[in-house]
Amino acid sequence: MVGPVLLVAAALAALVWGLAYGGGAAPLLLGDPGPLVRWGLPVATLAVNLSAAGMVGSLVLALYALPAGERAFDVALDTASASAAVFTVASAATGFLTFVNTMNATPSADALFGQQLGRFLVEVEVGRTWLLTTVAGAVLTVLTFAVRSWTPTLFVGILAVVALVPMGTQGHSGEEANHDSAVLALVLHIIGAAVWLGGLVLLVLIRPLLDRATLAKVLLRYSSLALVAFVVVAVSGTVRASIGLGGWDALLSPYGVLVLVKVTALLAMGLLGAWYRKRLIGRTHEDGSSRRFWGLVLLELAFMGIASGAAAALARTAPPGSATAPTLGTPAEILTGAPLPPELTVTRWFTTWDIDLLWLFAVAFGLFFYLAGVWRLRRRGDSWPVYRTVLWVGGMLLLLWVTCGPINAYQDYLFSLHMVGHMLLTMAIPLLLVPGAPVTLAARAIRKRDDGSRGGREWILWAVHSPVARILTNPYLAAGLFIGSLWLFYYTDLFRWSLYDHLGHEWMVAHFLITGYLFVLSLIGIDPVPYRLPYPLRLVLLIAVMAMHAFFGVALMMQSGLMVAEWFGAMGRTWGPDPLADQYIGGGVAWSIGEIPTLILAITVAIQWSRSDDRMQRRRDRHADRTGDAELEEYNAQLAALAERDARASR
Repeated sequence: MVGPVLLVAAALAALVWGLAYGGGAAPLLLGDPGPLVRWGLPVATLAVNLSAAGMVGSLVLALYALPAGERAFDVALDTASASAAVFTVASAATGFLTFVNTMNATPSADALFGQQLGRFLVEVEVGRTWLLTTVAGAVLTVLTFAVRSWTPTLFVGILAVVALVPMGTQGHSGEEANHDSAVLALVLHIIGAAVWLGGLVLLVLIRPLLDRATLAKVLLRYSSLALVAFVVVAVSGTVRASIGLGGWDALLSPYGVLVLVKVTALLAMGLLGAWYRKRLIGRTHEDGSSRRFWGLVLLELAFMGIASGAAAALARTAPPGSATAPTLGTPAEILTGAPLPPELTVTRWFTTWDIDLLWLFAVAFGLFFYLAGVWRLRRRGDSWPVYRTVLWVGGMLLLLWVTCGPINAYQDYLFSLHMVGHMLLTMAIPLLLVPGAPVTLAARAIRKRDDGSRGGREWILWAVHSPVARILTNPYLAAGLFIGSLWLFYYTDLFRWSLYDHLGHEWMVAHFLITGYLFVLSLIGIDPVPYRLPYPLRLVLLIAVMAMHAFFGVALMMQSGLMVAEWFGAMGRTWGPDPLADQYIGGGVAWSIGEIPTLILAITVAIQWSRSDDRMQRRRDRHADRTGDAELEEYNAQLAALAERDARASR
């Protein structure tokens, strides 16, 4: 228990120093809630952060590094359950103290105070967030205690990660001008830190339960997770800090100094992790190396505590520009939180970037792991078609351009640009990614586990052969999702949600990318799926989808009213086509440009059909060569016998 105690002690020390230095707990001139709230709220927030890390990190490490059914796996789930219980209580306390701090309410037992608290938790966004987080923590406390097998633990782990998302909307992120980027960076930062910190704490707890050989394997697996988490935490933290600081000169402010403390602790943790991964993990069976290794782990936990305490203090410290932040005055600023961009010219199609951190990570990791798999195959002498690699890289780069380039920068202002992005996401990008056969590559390149745990290969193959995959890859359902979600999204409030809420935007991108991928996979995929249609039926299904897709585009072009008029019609653009004309262009994009990938898909199906017939004919020829054309001779003999019988009957 030395490790967790050291972590908490370092975190509290850093928090107290950070609050004192940055003024996060200083009395307010007006409406001061009192010292209990000023100091209690950041302490409760720190408890939320640390317990969230224990909950998520334990689940992730159990799912990736430990065999189910063994004592270490059960301890991981028990640790997650205990952390979830602390997370629940700390979230409830944070919500209550936030209410007192925000509403300047005096705690009492009368009915009025209870009514005010109830309205805050139900009607105010920050109150709803903490209520939802508390309820999620309570549910996770029960579930992590109850589950003990692979599949339920996986779904509980996903729920635990999702429960951290609302935390990213708290603090200063939701108040800054660059709201979406700040919130997304903080969410990714919280999740990455939770995996890193919680996994390390669990390692300390399960160390006595593992023999040295097993411990070495678990350490290597955690080290891989920690490396990915470090990249996510470092990049997202840099983005978040740059938004909060606004410039290099702000580094000397109290907020900037706290950022530097956190960055220093992060770099120290990264260097320690790199050093013991390279020098000590493989030698933990040696007594001297083992002692040095676990000593470094304790030191890393101390640095993690410092970083966690500094982060909690930062949440209570005003950013340098907060006192002079400009008021959002233009229509575009009011709607999007950002100023209206300049007119989209030919040059800006190639020079404008608006980075979406989530999809930047998705593309970077997608390219890295795919190319690493190809390199591993080549190193051991196995072949992998070059065209698959080229198509995968091209698809990933196109995804990066759509989600982080000019389309992402202008799609909130031009419906036509939004539709271009949609067509590329759901049709063009899957047409490049599916022939890359990532599942086949993973099955061949990732080493098979032999100790009962599940690594990347085992989880991918489980997902491919799961009942959910059998349902989603059914060609008829994939086609229905592909075309049905198109109509459902644009003619319900889902489209409006994707514009007003960045979470809705991220859901939209993921949804259309996945539905497009499933549809293309069902038609021309190389990766295994439970059921494929015969080639003639594939073409019939594709023609039907093309017709429905074209009809959708024509319907948009014929529409006389403006979709989400309070958004596109109120943006205040002084350049480009008027909103209704732009919507007409968007319909034309869906009708015409969207059909080009579909035509390529139809040609690909036809080519595969032809090649399938050729392969079948070659198999028949080889079989005839082996058997001396016995089937043909038997057939001719049957015809001769029938002819002889007919001749006798005629006589």
